[in-house]
Amino acid sequence: MKPVPRLAFGTVAVVASMLVLFTVPSEYFVAATFGSTTVMMVVAYALGAFRPARRPGTKTVAVGIVSAVALYLIFYAGASAIDSFHPLGITAASESPIYSLISSPSNPIQLQVGVLLFDSAGYESFFRGVLQKRLAPKLGLGAAPVVALFDAGLHVATLNPVWVGATFVTDLVWGITYHYGRGSQSSFASHFLWDVAIFIIRPVM
Repeated sequence: MKPVPRLAFGTVAVVASMLVLFTVPSEYFVAATFGSTTVMMVVAYALGAFRPARRPGTKTVAVGIVSAVALYLIFYAGASAIDSFHPLGITAASESPIYSLISSPSNPIQLQVGVLLFDSAGYESFFRGVLQKRLAPKLGLGAAPVVALFDAGLHVATLNPVWVGATFVTDLVWGITYHYGRGSQSSFASHFLWDVAIFIIRPVM
């Protein structure tokens, strides 16, 4: 019997941690997020995709900032459209339970920033630094929507269609950012800045 490839084993570990994250009671969501994103980083490190990074250049930071701003504007426009047309009875308020998992008054601001930092580092190190990097030689930019579909599919476990759709959009943008920014530093910058803006500074709902 052949040994299980490290990539397959690592992916199973990440998927299992995410399913736990999406099914625990809301009061344990922050702790489960730290747990799941830590698994992502450990797996990425084991697969050689998460190493101490060189100092990001100006272009890298600029690509991340532009990407984060563009993604925030996409969500702002999307929330307005949802409130105007109410597709399938969905309103922008459907996003409130998602925001409250992080930006609850019971979570001090330092904890909110910390969990968003882990969220950005974990997701970008695994989904971009491992999965998209492995697929890119064959698919090129096409690896971005493939990874986005995979992550969105895992979010079906949340039973929240807004969360599933939002995950696909964000992952697609970060995948494109990773491709054109030539690495996870740009996508990490975009992910973290967007997280802070959307969860702490100015939620879109």
